[in-house]
Order: sequence, then C-alpha cells, then structure tokens
Amino acid sequence: MLRLTRAATVLTVLAMTVLARADIYTYTDADGTVHFTNTPGGDRRYRLYIRGNGWQRPGTAPGVIPIPPSDHDIARYTRYDQWIHAAATLYQIPEQLVRAIIRCESDYDSRAVSVSGARGLMQLMPDTASLMQVRDIDDPRENIYGGVRLLRVLANEFNGDLELTVAAYNAGDGTVIRFGGIPPFAQTRDYVVNVTKYYRRYRSIVDVVEASVALD
Repeated sequence: MLRLTRAATVLTVLAMTVLARADIYTYTDADGTVHFTNTPGGDRRYRLYIRGNGWQRPGTAPGVIPIPPSDHDIARYTRYDQWIHAAATLYQIPEQLVRAIIRCESDYDSRAVSVSGARGLMQLMPDTASLMQVRDIDDPRENIYGGVRLLRVLANEFNGDLELTVAAYNAGDGTVIRFGGIPPFAQTRDYVVNVTKYYRRYRSIVDVVEASVALD
C-alpha cells in the first residue's frame, strides 16, 4: 500500500467535516443490491441517504459559468514547476502526487472552472480555499499552495493512506469516513484510479511533459 509521510504539523486540526461535499442518494433494487450515488440524475428510485454541505450538485451550480480546460500549450506542464516543488516541499507531500492531482483536476489550466464552482489548477471550492487560507483562488501560486495544504490535512487525517487521501480530495473527508473507505461512486472511484495512475507515471518518468502526455 502506498502511504504518504505524516508531517509534524498542526494542520490536522483543520481536518473537519466541513470538508464533506456531496449529498448521497441510495436505492435498493429487486435483487436486494444497494446502490449509492451523489448524482441521481433525475432517477426517481433514489432517495436522500446523507445530506452533504451543498458544495456539489448535479448540473451547474447557481451563478457558476463553467470553463473547461482549454490550454493546449505543451509548456503548461512545466509552467508551474517552481510553485509545485515549493508547496510539495513545505507540506511534505510528494511532488508527483501534486502533479497527478493537477493533471486530473484541470489538465494544468489555471483558468478552469467546474460546474460546481471549483476553480484553478487544483480545483478548489471557494469555501475550501478560504479554509486553506487562500486569498485569491484564481492566482495559480495560491491555488497550488491551498490545494497542497488540503492534501496535507487529508493525508494526516487518513494516516497517510494514498487512496483514501485522494478519494477525500474528490468527495470530501466526511463522505470517506461515512462509508469507511472509498465511496461507492463511479466518479470518485475513477478519480482515484486516474490520480494514482498519474502518480506512478510521474514517479517512473523523469520528464514531466512526457509523463503528462504519455498514453496508457
């Protein structure tokens, strides 16, 4: 099992259920199989199981204008090297993991905005950014530092377990705690697979550009 080194820091006090993100819905089919999702998509079989804090909702959140990643300049993969390295060093998070998160969250496009309102390279929600002491969520440097600080909080909370840390970054720590592991959401499970895939790729391929664009 891959683990993240625990930092000797007071950041664990920030690991609170306010980071929980999504409402969770469930239904039981005719075979007795219980299904869970955070995006029921109008399926009337689902009923509310756990109420989150409203950070993620199906469809576009009110007042949000989504901006999908659209920076195709190959230089984007090395544009933020100095800040990624500095933040990873400060918070004792593997630089390769930071890169994997950025690759999966925004494809290194600092202008990206998700349908839920997450912004920037590490796709921080405004409330999370504020909690992580980010003053300007759209500033690439501050966004990176805030995202890596959050990874440190989550790594401490989940005792360095890589997959649980990554799952919590996507779905919220409260959701991971409630399910006792990676939540049974296809989106979150795919996210964990993709982030760990890129994490291993960045660890095994020295050239950052090559690691970022390499095909499976």
